[in-house]
Amino acid sequence: MKNQAIVDKLKAGNEKYLTAKGNDGDVSPEIRKDTTVNGQHPDTIVITCSDSRVIPEAIFQAGIGEIFTIRVAGNVVGETQLASVEYAAGHLGSKVIIVLGHTHCGAVGATLAGGAEGHVKCLTDAILEAIGGEKDEYKACGLNVKKGVEIIENGLADSHEVDLSKVDVIGAIYDIEDGHVDWL
Repeated sequence: MKNQAIVDKLKAGNEKYLTAKGNDGDVSPEIRKDTTVNGQHPDTIVITCSDSRVIPEAIFQAGIGEIFTIRVAGNVVGETQLASVEYAAGHLGSKVIIVLGHTHCGAVGATLAGGAEGHVKCLTDAILEAIGGEKDEYKACGLNVKKGVEIIENGLADSHEVDLSKVDVIGAIYDIEDGHVDWL
């Protein structure tokens, strides 16, 4: 792991979150002003689901300017998500990229139930490609996360903006019931 200190900080934040009643991250007027004047320099990029129960800043007890969060149902990584990752890693200097799935994911559940119609179908189709014939929800979530990690690593391999030798791309699963993060 090239950026172990950043990952250790995230793990410690998650440990605090398990018993937290609020977020210890800095959301003060001073940090808002500082990031307005000096810009954002998040160490971490989190690609996660749009699920309202999954809040990376709370899960990792982070404040303003610490996490560049990208949300899409099912934490599916497509071109726009990859472009956002490339921007944050290349222009903002983020060193850790986390694809964060979660238990009881509606998009994974819909995929396991046979997919969806309309615009949601593009998400369930992408998840189905990632999970294949897996029927266990937790294992399917893990396979979907691993696919996202693979897409990012392959997508950034030839990037002129990001030096992958200096960046860690990690998969993780958040348990919405007890709050802990399993690192894959």
